Amino acid sequence: MIENTITDKRKNITTLVVIILIILSFFIGLAVGALSKLDQNLEFTYGDVEKTDIPSYLANDVNFNLFWQVWSIAKEKYLRKDQIHDIDLFYGSLAGSVAALNDPYSVFFNPEVADKFTEELSGRFEGIGAEIGIKQNRLTIIAPLPGTPAENAGIRAGDMILGIDGLDTTGMSTDRAVNLIRGDGGTEVVLLILHKNDTEAIEVPIIRDTIKILSVQGEMKDNKVGYVRITHFNEDTSKRFKDTINDLLNQKVERLVIDLRNDPGGFLDVAIQIAGYWVDNDVIVKEAFFDESRNHEYISNGIAVLADIPTVVLVNGGSASASEILAGALQDYGLATIIGEQTFGKGSVQELENLSDGSALKITVAEWLTPLGRQINEIGITPDMIVEFDEEVYNNDGDNQLDEALRVVNGK
Repeated sequence: MIENTITDKRKNITTLVVIILIILSFFIGLAVGALSKLDQNLEFTYGDVEKTDIPSYLANDVNFNLFWQVWSIAKEKYLRKDQIHDIDLFYGSLAGSVAALNDPYSVFFNPEVADKFTEELSGRFEGIGAEIGIKQNRLTIIAPLPGTPAENAGIRAGDMILGIDGLDTTGMSTDRAVNLIRGDGGTEVVLLILHKNDTEAIEVPIIRDTIKILSVQGEMKDNKVGYVRITHFNEDTSKRFKDTINDLLNQKVERLVIDLRNDPGGFLDVAIQIAGYWVDNDVIVKEAFFDESRNHEYISNGIAVLADIPTVVLVNGGSASASEILAGALQDYGLATIIGEQTFGKGSVQELENLSDGSALKITVAEWLTPLGRQINEIGITPDMIVEFDEEVYNNDGDNQLDEALRVVNGK
């Protein structure tokens, strides 16, 4: 599985070596687009930033010969230089360039990893079934998917991953963690987990398995209340949601509870399509770029068949990305009561650029805003009613958050 926050916008789209690559990659990052001038000193401007406001070394012209100097030293002096391959150095350089952006969601993938990255969007992959991201500079569980090895092992949204098979994760990128956690079904990975609100970490062994995401499930509860759980916004979600809602409407549903807890997100267009069941021909989300001339508003084209049906949306710290877009839009328009806990706050926009050799670049290009212009990234959606998850109730086969949602939607 890709244990990472998924691209929200569709588009056709050892230690010593690592240290050296980080150094040389920094200079590549500054000199992207200048490969035709490898032997020249390159002039860079900093917009409105005065040179006195930046570190002195950044004010210097870039001598790209330094890149080749470091490259040569790595190949000539590294202890195990017979194991060095030019392509690994090259891909490592590109990865380091993107890492210099200091954005956990902008990542360069070599062809092998790029191929694996697309697996989750089809809804089938091998792993433990948990989405991870960066929270407060630590690897954090965004959401364990229901019925997966991660959930069965007791992994919860908000858990910090301090180690993977004995390897410290301090400073580790999400994509490196993904590669370490992924593996063939039937094999074991041991995570060092610090549960939310705990003070001591514990080792959690998890047996990997083939993960199949069932993105939408629904049922009719008492008092004509339809319960719909969306676990992911992937390729089959729109159709599954449509089928589920049609089934509930045929059963004369009168009220709805939409459960987005531990839904890490997915495709933007899917979130917009689902929001269209409540919002008719209006803004669902705003896309804000550094260049304001590129800003864009995404409009729903649904028929709002659910607009007059009282709706409660359940969220928690594992609700991210597309989940936050949907919850934020319904909250802004007053079309749903949001209940639960503060959402994750993953409101940045990534585009996946497929490159000529099979590699790919996932890069942050913008941020999401709700229809009323509220920032999602690093803030999240604040529920109308805060209801903390009660683990004791959960361990006794209860769900206090769902119970509260049912009470509210029934007007009690």
